[in-house]
Amino acid sequence: MEVTLNRDKLLNSLSHAYGIIEKKNTIPILSNVLIEVKESKVTITATDLDIIYSEEIQPINVKQEGSTTTSANIFYDILRKLLPNSKVEIILKDKNKLKLESGNSTFNLLCIPPENFPLSNENLNIKSFKINPKKLLKLLHKTKISISGDETRHYLNGIFFHKTNIKGKTFLTGVSTDSHRLSSSSLEIEESVQFEPIILPKKTIFQLLSLLEDVGNEVKISSDKSKIKFEMQNAVLVSKVIDGKFPDYSKVVPFENEKKLEINLNDFKSSIERVVSVSMDRKEGLKMAISKNSIRMSVSSPSSGEGIEIIKANFNSDNLNMVFNSRYLIDIASQIEHNSILLNFKDPGSPVMIKDYSDQNSFYVVMPMKI
Repeated sequence: MEVTLNRDKLLNSLSHAYGIIEKKNTIPILSNVLIEVKESKVTITATDLDIIYSEEIQPINVKQEGSTTTSANIFYDILRKLLPNSKVEIILKDKNKLKLESGNSTFNLLCIPPENFPLSNENLNIKSFKINPKKLLKLLHKTKISISGDETRHYLNGIFFHKTNIKGKTFLTGVSTDSHRLSSSSLEIEESVQFEPIILPKKTIFQLLSLLEDVGNEVKISSDKSKIKFEMQNAVLVSKVIDGKFPDYSKVVPFENEKKLEINLNDFKSSIERVVSVSMDRKEGLKMAISKNSIRMSVSSPSSGEGIEIIKANFNSDNLNMVFNSRYLIDIASQIEHNSILLNFKDPGSPVMIKDYSDQNSFYVVMPMKI
C-alpha cells in the first residue's frame, strides 16, 4: 500500500471516525482505524462493535493498493500537528509497520493486519428512504435534550423513532424522555415509507449531529429491527439499535391544557439564567409566580442567597404558582425558533406543555417540581 493524501481531507475524515472509537478498549484492534486503498479511493473505517463508520477520501495519488489498521489516537494526533493543506504519504512497509511522511517529518507506526478488523456485511437496503439532512439535524437537536442518563432503564437512553399520522400527513417522529421531561419533533415523509419503530442510542445520535453539519445531499436511511444505516455522500454509518420497548408517551402528553402563558423568548431565557446564578449546584427549584401580565421568578439557596426578577408576560387565567428545574426550561428555550415561547398549564401539580409558534411539529413536556 502506497498513497498520497491531502492532510486536511484525511484529518477531517479521521476526526469523524475517531468519535466512534472507545478510548479504553480491551480488544486492541478496536483502538485502530482500518485504512483501505482500492480502486483509486481511500476508505477510513472505525468501529466499537455497536457502530461502524466508513468514509471515502479522494487521494492525490495512488501508487499501490492495500490495507492495514493502525492506532487511531496516534494517527489523529500526528495529523493534527502537521502543517495545514500539506501532503501526507502513507506507505505500508510490512504487515506490522506503516510509514507516514509529510514535509520533513517521518513516522513509523505499528499495525495490526486488517483481517482481524470486525466488519459487518449485513444488507439493510430492503427498507430505505431519503431525508433532508438539515431537517434531520434539527429533529435530533430538539429531542436530544430529554434523553435519559439512567442506565437501569436503557430503553430511555436514546431517541424513539417511529412513523406517525397527523391530520392526514405522515411523519417520522422522534421522542425522548427521562421521565421528568419529554421532547417530541416530527418531519414529514412519504406515506409509502416503510419504517419499523426503533430506539436510536445516544452515542449514535451525537455522532450523527457532528456528521450532518457538513452534509449537503439527502441522507439515505435503511433499517431493520436490530440495525439502522445512514448513507451520507461519501460516508456510511451503521448502528445497532436499543433492544427494548419505549413507553407509551402519548399517555403523559397534556394536549388539553388550557391555561396559556406567552413570554418573550429572550426575556424568559435571560431572566432564568440570571436568577439561578445564586444557586451553585442548580438543585434549588425555580419558583414562578404567574399573574395576568407578569411572572415573578425567584431562586432561594440556603448557602448562597436569593435571586428575584419580574418580567412581562401574557396569561389567560388566574394567578398560578409553580416550581421547575431551571435547566430543563433553559434546554427547551434554547431549541425554540420563534421570538416568543408558549407554556400551557393545567394546575400546579400537572405536566406543562411547551410549544414553538415557528414549529408546529415539535413540543415539549415538563413536570413541575414538588416542594
